[in-house]
Amino acid sequence: MTTGQATSRRRKRTPKPLDRARLEELALAYVARFSTSAGKLGAYLRRKLRERGWDEEGEPDIDALVARFVERRYVDDEAYGRAKARGLLDRGYGSRRVEEALRAAEIGESVRSELVPDEADRRRAIFALARRRKFGPFGAPPPPDAQAGLKLREKRLAAMLRAGHDFDAARRVLEAATVEELEEWVAEASDDG
Repeated sequence: MTTGQATSRRRKRTPKPLDRARLEELALAYVARFSTSAGKLGAYLRRKLRERGWDEEGEPDIDALVARFVERRYVDDEAYGRAKARGLLDRGYGSRRVEEALRAAEIGESVRSELVPDEADRRRAIFALARRRKFGPFGAPPPPDAQAGLKLREKRLAAMLRAGHDFDAARRVLEAATVEELEEWVAEASDDG
């Protein structure tokens, strides 16, 4: 059997339009499979409604369904946001990228403001990024050609800024002479907190 025959036998079946029971089943399956926020769950259900349609009279009350899931603690924006922020910081992303990710996940402003990384977290994150990407004292010494060295420094600085770190912290990491110097800088922020 050729692949053309196999695909012709498989016909796309049109999914049934949603009703209240099917909508709740979709929501349950989604929260069982993925850690999510209330905003992302609502967006998912709205997308499914656009794709499949609605089989009952009146409009579906997605907000009430999401609120019920929040009340039952199937969805917890604070726990989701805390895990998301911690994961991004551990991978070396800065506070600006954390804020963008939480906003994209439709985490409310009050929860987002509680999850803003402190100075110690920001320094640990940029340290992790520098170590992973071999920037600053983790990398090879700069090339002997001054122009090439400047270009490499600018590329690394831009990468740190894109990762969500502020300019002063990125410059500090790139100018550090030793790993120990950076470790002390990170420890200073931890001691202050």
